Amino acid sequence: MKVAVVGATGLVGTRMLEVLAERNFPVTELLPVASAKSVGRKITFRGKEWTVVSAEDAIAARPDLALFSAGGDTSREFAPKFADAGCRVVDNSSCWRMDPSKKLVVPEINGDVLEESDFIIANPNCSTIQMLLPLAPLHKAYRIKRIVVSTYQSVTGTGYKAVDQMNAERAGGKWGEYPAVYPHPIDQNILPHIDSFLESGYTKEEMKMVNETHKILRDDTIGVSPTTVRVPVQGGHSESVNLEFEKEFTLEDVRRLMEEMPGVTVQDDPANNVYPMPLYAWGKNDVFVGRIRRDPSVRYGLNFWCVADNLRKGAATNAVQIAELLLEKGFIGK
Repeated sequence: MKVAVVGATGLVGTRMLEVLAERNFPVTELLPVASAKSVGRKITFRGKEWTVVSAEDAIAARPDLALFSAGGDTSREFAPKFADAGCRVVDNSSCWRMDPSKKLVVPEINGDVLEESDFIIANPNCSTIQMLLPLAPLHKAYRIKRIVVSTYQSVTGTGYKAVDQMNAERAGGKWGEYPAVYPHPIDQNILPHIDSFLESGYTKEEMKMVNETHKILRDDTIGVSPTTVRVPVQGGHSESVNLEFEKEFTLEDVRRLMEEMPGVTVQDDPANNVYPMPLYAWGKNDVFVGRIRRDPSVRYGLNFWCVADNLRKGAATNAVQIAELLLEKGFIGK
């Protein structure tokens, strides 16, 4: 299969290549796509060198599949052009997520929505994916009335430049003497600010979690109250999740439902200091869940803590899993 990776030299794009190789996706020809300054450079995939090409050249090659992670403007301009050439697009930007004509997919939760007519498929926000994976089976069992979530998001969610900023600060750089992508230092600091602020006082990142939860779970009645926070961690997002259900539950059943959910690993033995941490989720594809306990302040309340590699299940792995689902359904690789 001829596969284009748009944004192949970025943090998520490089992870997409890693995941394609690890999962033995049937790539017979790779078309790595990047900005004009990267065209012509070589990248290695499965032990072979491939030359970075422009988006226009990739479209002309008529790939079967394109995985996009190059920002919303690139997706808005080029995803329809790839689709018009008969290519299925899985887009990791926020560009198409809330478009009512486009599917927003976490394969383990709502892969059934994909149809043969879908040529541009949206990959959800990293924080939404990792929250919903353990939460989805609980919603089916007990119906969620309300979610209160606080995120602790790694600098890798912003990209290479954010990692460079944190490393410069850790090396003793003074504010203003090094390139910065955040409005304040991030090392030894926490920023309650991801994406731009809206008139409501919430950020765009927070509203993504609200709107995407409704769309993926197909239930607009769920109340969602998020606070998204950037922390000085290089890899892996963490979330504190509080749920209020409509029905009674037992902690034993909650753990069982989470353990049975594909892509979820329960690490919940606080007596032995076992709980999820981003340091150990880095490089893995699962969402790790722990600190599972009742919320005694409401009748049917539950708290849990979840951690995932935001570049893996939060982005690249989920995108490749969507591609695998397209293959399984016979929509590509005919």
